[in-house]
Amino acid sequence: MPKLFQINSTVNWGSTGRIAEQIGVAAMNHGWESYIAYGRNSTESRSHLFAMGSSASRAWHLALSRLLDRHGLGSRCATKLLVDELRRVEPDIIHLHNLHGYYLNYPTLFDYLKSCRAKVVWTLHDSWTYTGHCSHYITTGCRKWVEGCKSCDHVSSYPRCFDLGINHRTAQNFELKQRLFTSLGDRLVVVPVSDWLATECRQSLFKNSTIETIHNGIDIDTFRPVNGDSVRQKHDIGNRTLLLFVANVWTEKKGWSDIFRLREHLSDDYAMVVVGVTHEQQASLPRGVVGVCHTKNVAELAEYYSAADIAVSLSRQETFGLTIAEAMACGTPVIIYNTTAMPELITPETGMAVDGIGDIEAMAEAIHAIRSHGKAHYAEACRKRAEEHFDKDICFEHYIKLYDKLLTT
Repeated sequence: MPKLFQINSTVNWGSTGRIAEQIGVAAMNHGWESYIAYGRNSTESRSHLFAMGSSASRAWHLALSRLLDRHGLGSRCATKLLVDELRRVEPDIIHLHNLHGYYLNYPTLFDYLKSCRAKVVWTLHDSWTYTGHCSHYITTGCRKWVEGCKSCDHVSSYPRCFDLGINHRTAQNFELKQRLFTSLGDRLVVVPVSDWLATECRQSLFKNSTIETIHNGIDIDTFRPVNGDSVRQKHDIGNRTLLLFVANVWTEKKGWSDIFRLREHLSDDYAMVVVGVTHEQQASLPRGVVGVCHTKNVAELAEYYSAADIAVSLSRQETFGLTIAEAMACGTPVIIYNTTAMPELITPETGMAVDGIGDIEAMAEAIHAIRSHGKAHYAEACRKRAEEHFDKDICFEHYIKLYDKLLTT
């Protein structure tokens, strides 16, 4: 029985954690044995789990990142224990996801990967792997990573480093990543989750690596059109047009300020519900905007998507856009900004893309246009697109085929 060993910051929690869990399940359904190592936050899993580190080791790693820009260079003891587990299991495929997250020492891991027999698949959910610091860079317009990061003007972005006026490690980080992450040769396959991210990768330190796009998948049995009346009753929506905004963490990059500006451009005929806010953000929302801190589970989130007339993404940068796929799977049309990977997900039959990022007037016009047609005009096409392009059973089948191909080469 072949063995799959995935490594991610979380397991069955959050978007990447759910993806790792679902890939493990897909592998087991094809006769594989599945293991997942994770740094923090987990829920029940069907795979064998390996918890890395402690709250104390993660706190020390956080301090190294904040003060010295040494993200991914802490957690040495925790990673040595991971390597011991990898040696014990002897996996055939090692599948990397997010190595950032204050839980793993990537030089220690790659020292092992260079010496083992396993083939390596690395799913890129963001851009941290090929920059000297940032996980995202579109909003800053930075392209230094193409030639090689030197000094960084944006060390306050995740993984945040305090700007203390000292020489940050951006250049050293980039050079170390370039040396280690390209050291596996043809034993490594890089898997961006969108064609947009694949195009970026081909200009990065991975330009000589094997790159193969595999879109993220969602559970279309959970994310499906369901009765959303309880959501509308709970928030006293009535017959108003419900606009839904969903993010795991709301920041300016996700379009937080645009919510306030958009509210001013819309009449009271529109109700706005924002999912994923903190208690502080919830208290700051203007009249006519309801804040939901967190849904209890994905089934409840599907009720919110189903209750909505339109799902609106105000994000400036997405390497995929999981909430967009989830909304469409629930039969709800989507409006996005025409940037990064998001236009890959929708069609004119399932929603609209607004060209001007931050153009609230254009966003409001798009909302009016979608409402004029009505949700029912889009619902069938939305569900069909999700079934054909984002069903996890189809998307993650590509990983199984990739694993099988790697084992025969």
